[in-house]
Amino acid sequence: MISISAQTKAWAAIDPVDFRCGIDGLASLCRKILSSDPMSGHVFVFKNRRRTAIKALFYDGQGYWLCQKRLSQGKFAWWPEAGEASCGLSARELMVLLSAGDPAGAGMRPDWRKVS
Repeated sequence: MISISAQTKAWAAIDPVDFRCGIDGLASLCRKILSSDPMSGHVFVFKNRRRTAIKALFYDGQGYWLCQKRLSQGKFAWWPEAGEASCGLSARELMVLLSAGDPAGAGMRPDWRKVS
């Protein structure tokens, strides 16, 4: 079972990928393009060129999980943009993204704030 907690780190690949890639192809992209270890326990999220589907790759210590979500209508309106190959997402931003929402426009409070 995939468990996404507040401590879960997620990385979204900025550029679209070929969705014919399976686990091995996406793990290779993690190493080569994202410069990350796919066995780190982080969630790696990829989009297709048309923004109608996303794939999430996750290693749980025993093996890989590969999950795909394809929207029945419309497109994923939001995707991170950065000068790097990937963008870090908090667990709650990942959950909003997986629901085809816009984490940037969700009005969420910052992760950490000073307690006075």
